Amino acid sequence: MPLRFKKLIVFCLLVVLLLSGVWQIGTGSYIHAKAILAQILLETAWSETLKGHKEVKPWPWADTWPVCRLTVPRLGISRIVLAGASGSSLAFGPGHLFGSAASGEYGNTVIAGHRDTHFKFLQELKTGDAIEMQTSQGINIPYRISEIRVIHESETHYLDRIDANILTLITCYPFNAIRAGGPMRYIVIAKQLQPKII
Repeated sequence: MPLRFKKLIVFCLLVVLLLSGVWQIGTGSYIHAKAILAQILLETAWSETLKGHKEVKPWPWADTWPVCRLTVPRLGISRIVLAGASGSSLAFGPGHLFGSAASGEYGNTVIAGHRDTHFKFLQELKTGDAIEMQTSQGINIPYRISEIRVIHESETHYLDRIDANILTLITCYPFNAIRAGGPMRYIVIAKQLQPKII
């Protein structure tokens, strides 16, 4: 094989590698920019929700809307929770499981999120940590974490309606798994505290 032909093959391979790298960087930048824009739109929709508007969609084609905000003061975490825990909702934030108690309602409010994005912070929570839920009416409900467990996905009794005010946060486990969607779940259970009377 002539040297000139070998150089041409090497040149073509380098061009392909360069274009592939540029494409990968562009894709990563697009996803990052999309996530930033989504958070801005979610904040705007949440502001409108707090003003009394119902089911404010963050963008016209959205099939979800903000239903509450979770904050963890110790970690400086704030997450807007969306209606429903479908894949399309969870791509943009944690999702409230339909069928569980709505924020501010009596019972078990269940919220799910991805372990590698919006609910990655769950691994940093400790028993006794405070969590606050802001409802769409602007009411702040205080909770304290009472239990943290790793369970099998078949243990669905944690999703049941119960005769107590609790908040159940769920994500996949382990947090550093290469593939998502394994059979284990990480759950954080928080009990509602009595509101402080001033």
